Amino acid sequence: MDETRWLDDDEQRAWRRTAAVMTLLPAALDAQLQRDAGLTQFSYLTLAMLSETPGRTLPMSALAATVNSSLSRLSHVVARLEAQGWVSREPSPESGRVTVARLTDAGLEKVRQTAPGHAAEVRRLIFDALDGEGVESLACVTAAILGRLDPSGKLRANPLRRGGPDQECDPPATA
Repeated sequence: MDETRWLDDDEQRAWRRTAAVMTLLPAALDAQLQRDAGLTQFSYLTLAMLSETPGRTLPMSALAATVNSSLSRLSHVVARLEAQGWVSREPSPESGRVTVARLTDAGLEKVRQTAPGHAAEVRRLIFDALDGEGVESLACVTAAILGRLDPSGKLRANPLRRGGPDQECDPPATA
C-alpha cells in the first residue's frame, strides 16, 4: 500500500488559502451581480457566453458544456432568462431534434449593461491586489491546475478556458 504524501506546512497554507478563495470569490461575485443586475453569476455567465458566439446562438448541449453545467441545471436557468426576454429557445435550423438557445437583443443589452460593473468587481477583488508579476503568476498557476483538471486538453476550446498558450509559463524549479 502506498504511503500518503501529506501536505507540508507551505503546501497546507497555500491549499487553505486556495480553498478560501474558491469559497469566497464566487459568493462575492454573485453578490455584486445580484445587487447591481438582479442576476446570478451563472445566469450572467450564460448570457455572456451566448453574447460571444456567432449569431449569439448555441445548441443547449454545447452551451451546457461551455458554462460547465448539466443540461438540466442550464434548462432551469434558461427558462428564467426566457421569462425575462433575454434568451429564446427554438429548434435548430439544421436539426429539429436539437434545441438552441439564442440571446435576444434585450439579452445582449443586459450583458452590455452588466459587464462594466462585473469587470470592475473582478478587477477590484483580484487584479487590483496583484502587480504585473502577480498577474503572470496567477495565469501560470491556474494554467497548471487546469492542465491537471483537463489533461486531455479537449476542454480547452471552451471559452472559459481560453487564455493563450500554457507554454508561456516557466516550468517549476526542481529541487
